[in-house]
Amino acid sequence: MRVLGIDPGLTRCGVGVVEGEVGRPLTLIDVNVVRTSAHLAVPERLVTIEKGIDAWLDEHRPDAVAIERVFARSDVSTVMGTAQASGIAMVCAARRGLPVALHTPSEVKAAVSGNGRADKAQVGAMVTRILRLDALPKPADAADALALAITHIWRGGAQARIDAALATAQRQTQRPARPARSRA
Repeated sequence: MRVLGIDPGLTRCGVGVVEGEVGRPLTLIDVNVVRTSAHLAVPERLVTIEKGIDAWLDEHRPDAVAIERVFARSDVSTVMGTAQASGIAMVCAARRGLPVALHTPSEVKAAVSGNGRADKAQVGAMVTRILRLDALPKPADAADALALAITHIWRGGAQARIDAALATAQRQTQRPARPARSRA
């Protein structure tokens, strides 16, 4: 499975592609950030993010996209920018029919480091170790994007199978019963 992890942000949007499967070593395909200038109007910044994500999707052709779930912070303007960038990422993936998974920061920290309250340094160190890299990807947004992709490979595949099984079971219970045929 090839996953594009996206750490949404209006100034720096981390993007990272990881390939692999549960129980096997994972491979870093590419990592970087899509940057926008704070001097541009928000709509122009969102277009820049859209073009950047579209380019990554075209180049790397992932099987799924994992995006950090936006959570409330004290600074509303930061939350708004993050939410807007997250929405752009979802739209880019949906246009291509790709499955999108949202993972919370604590879920990602727990998956990668074993501790849902790990700090950025711990997560970065584990990403470096898991992907067998020589150095920590920088900036932190890039490492976070890789952590999202790793989390999705390790957890998302299993969750997708559970969701598919539940959907199938639900469809089967919602089907109307066929009327009995009389044998007269």
